[in-house]
Amino acid sequence: MDLRQITDTYSVTPQIAPSDVAALAAMGVKTLICNRPDMENPPELQAAAIQAQAEAHGIAYVYNPFQGHTMTQDHVDEQADAIEGSEGPVVAYCASGNRSTVVWGFGVAGQVPVDEIVAIGTSHGYPFDQLRPALEAAAARNTA
Repeated sequence: MDLRQITDTYSVTPQIAPSDVAALAAMGVKTLICNRPDMENPPELQAAAIQAQAEAHGIAYVYNPFQGHTMTQDHVDEQADAIEGSEGPVVAYCASGNRSTVVWGFGVAGQVPVDEIVAIGTSHGYPFDQLRPALEAAAARNTA
């Protein structure tokens, strides 16, 4: 597992396996968010397999899948609600961690400066400079 700390309570990672969930539980993770559609994975890595392990370890599981070009405000809102509603640390996963960082960024735009969102994404190897105009527009909407 390649956990990348985005905030004090939110981390992202590339695809996890069901066997990774015990380690997440041992780290105190309270909520696990899947941003990867099942069609991208073989059955053993699909949401149901990981959700079963999460529930067995007392971790809340949120299935909020999308592909980059299909992300909507509903995805952003669901991610933000899951993060805000968690009783502790949250880990979100997708293919690389990029989607899970992007959806977080759009959710906090207006609360966290766009420069900081871009810097966080970039520091983890995600090309966020190209998202700056859209993040600025989201920040304007979120603070209106």
